Parts: sequence; C-alpha cells; structure tokens
Amino acid sequence: MSQDVRGGLLRRHRDFRLLWCGETAGRFGASVTGVAMPLVAVSTLHAGTFEVGLLNAAAWVPWTIIGLPVGVWVDRLRRRPLMLAAATVSLLLFAGVPVAARFGWLSIQLLVAAALLTGTAAVFFQTAYSAYLPSILEPDDQPEGNAELHGSASAAQIAGLGSGGLIAQWAGAVNGMYANAATFLVSLLCLAGIRHREPRVTRTGRRPKSLVDEVREGLRLIVVDPWFRALTLFAAASNLALVGYQSIQVVFLVRSVGLPPETVGALLAATGAGGVAGAFAARRVAHRIGTARATLLFELGLPMLGLLIPLTVGGAGILLFVAGGFSVSAGVVAGNIIKASFQQRYCPPHLLGRLTASTAFLSYGTIPVGALLGGALGTALGLRTAMALTTAGVPLAALILLFSPIRRTRDLPAFRMPTAPGERPSTAAGQSPG
Repeated sequence: MSQDVRGGLLRRHRDFRLLWCGETAGRFGASVTGVAMPLVAVSTLHAGTFEVGLLNAAAWVPWTIIGLPVGVWVDRLRRRPLMLAAATVSLLLFAGVPVAARFGWLSIQLLVAAALLTGTAAVFFQTAYSAYLPSILEPDDQPEGNAELHGSASAAQIAGLGSGGLIAQWAGAVNGMYANAATFLVSLLCLAGIRHREPRVTRTGRRPKSLVDEVREGLRLIVVDPWFRALTLFAAASNLALVGYQSIQVVFLVRSVGLPPETVGALLAATGAGGVAGAFAARRVAHRIGTARATLLFELGLPMLGLLIPLTVGGAGILLFVAGGFSVSAGVVAGNIIKASFQQRYCPPHLLGRLTASTAFLSYGTIPVGALLGGALGTALGLRTAMALTTAGVPLAALILLFSPIRRTRDLPAFRMPTAPGERPSTAAGQSPG
C-alpha cells in the first residue's frame, strides 16, 4: 500500500478515520471555545481584563498540576476509555454553561471553574490520545497518520477561530456554547465507534513501587536520553517565544500597524493556514532529506522568516506579517509531526504516556510565562520592540537542536535501547500493550 497517496489512511483504515474525525471535531470545538468563553465573560458577565486573563490561563493550569501523574495513569490503564470519559466530561461542562445562564447561576467564578475542569479533561484526552494512536496504526503508517491529524487540527483551528465569532453573533455568546458541546458529542460518538480493543494492561519485569517512582521514571527518560532532552528543552524555549509574540500580536496589529479588527482576523487566518501547508510538507520533506535534517529546516530555517513580523506596516506591508506568520506556523506544525512520529517509534510503548505527559508538563509550563513576558515587554519597551524580541526568540530556541545530536545525523533514530535495569526496549511494531 502506498504511503504517498494523499488520504490513503483515511480511505482504507476505518478506526483511524473515526479517530481522525473525533480529534478534528474536538480541535474545532477547542478553537471555538477560545473565542466563545472570553465573549461570554466580556459580553454577558462584563468581566475585566484580569478576569479574562484568568479564564484563559485556567485551561493550561492543569498541565502543570496533574500532567505528570496523568502520564502514569495513562500507562497503567486502557487509553480509549479515558478518552471517552474526557470527551463526556467536556460535553457536559460546555453544555452546562448555557443551562446555568438560563437559571441565573452563571458567574465568572463558574466560568473559570468550567475552563479549569475542561482543561483537566484535555490533559487526560491529549495524553491518552498520543499514546493510543500507535496501537491502531502500523509503524509505517504512523508518519502519515500524524500528518493527517496535525493537518486537520490546523484547519479546524482556523475554521474554529472564524466560526466562534459568527456562532456567538448568530445564537448569542452563551447559547453558542451549545455548538461547542456538539463538537464533543461528535468526538464521543466517533471514539465509541472504533472497533479496536486494547488488551488488558500487563506488567513485566520490576514494577515501580509508587506513583512518584513512575513519574520520576518518565522525567528520567527525558533527562538521560539526548534526543528526548534536546526536543523537550527546545519545545519549552520555543513555546516561551511563540506565546510571547502571539499574546500581543492582535494589539500590535491594531495599535501599531493601525488595522481594523476584521482585517486582523483575516491576517491571523492566513498565517494559520501555514499549519496546513506544514502538515502536507512534513512527511514528503522528511522522506527526501531525512527526519533530523527536516527537523532543523522546519524548526530553525522557516521560523527565521518570523523576523519579518515586527517590520509590518500598513498597506502592502501587511504581507510581511503574513509571510512571517505563515512560515512560523508551517515550521511548527511540520516539526511537531516529525517529533510525534519519532516519539511513537523510539519510546518504549509502556512509557509513552509518561513521556507525553512529562514533555507536556515541561514545555507547556512556559506558556503562561511567555504570555506574561510578551505583555511585560510590550508595556516596558513598546509593541514593535517587544514583537522583535519575541519573534527572534523562535529561531533562537532552535539553536538547542543545532547543538544536539540532531545536527550530526540525517535521520532521527527508530529504536531505543534500555538504559536502566528492567527497562524494556522500544520495538519496531510500536504496539502499545494497553
């Protein structure tokens, strides 16, 4: 079966098609949430700037609080039931917001609580999903599967950002949350229709004695392995810079460049389309020049064009913003696809949940810091200077990869040998035991 036929997996693999539909629907819903929740806070509850910031931060806080133990639980349990439970929780919580408004119970405190709980469900879903995908795909199909999923996620994000405002305008900000809940219903139904059933989790060799020991095992995997260590440190530094400029780009375009809100929305959608292009290019470029070289190209080469962003001015000068943002988005998504395929094949299957959670804990932990940094730099130095510093940070973060083993090889390794007594090696089959 050809790996070069676009959409081949979607046509021939029923379970992957359902997983793809469910994940795409969930990503669309999450993107709509990013617009709808702040609109509810501002238009209905008349929340202040700090309260809206608190609402946005609430979705990321669970990664820093429970991300590490969730990785252990995902490795101990079957992944699909966890995903079903997380989708159900998100469905009920988002549907509960307009119900609470109908009875006069809606408040900013309740909205923050909903964001916190749905963020918690997202930690379980994303960690389980990352570890579940290799169990339904053969190793040779995993790069195509990751490309399909990341490409559709980028497209869903673009569509969700545009749809969120339209849904709120058509149905009202509060009632628009029903549309968000509906996307999780689609996700739930798709996951329920998957025929593949994971075997019961069994343990061989020496079993860690406690939850803390297993969390430590996941973190140790990142510390001792040079490939995981470089990719995780890079992700943390890259997120710091990415979120730093993304947190102030709207204000920059409105106040410094002088663009109307509708033009800003169109520009952000245009730059987001780079993620779709990156998803299409990732597998093909990696096959031609090697996965390690492609990683450097996407994470260091393309983001260099992000330096065009702070040069943006009115008129034809807005093309500088599009070119820079498009390139950064394409590089980030393509790099994530290569990284995901590498981790799924290189990591021992029984540690994949812990690896996913540990890398997310370390890399997502810089996201709120980046948001605060962007705002602080914009206040202290001015928006254009702050944009220059933060966009320069994106390619600078990739120097971590340049001074790692990635620079000295054509391809990322496919197998990992044990480095500690009782550790099992990764295998070519890449099949998860549970």
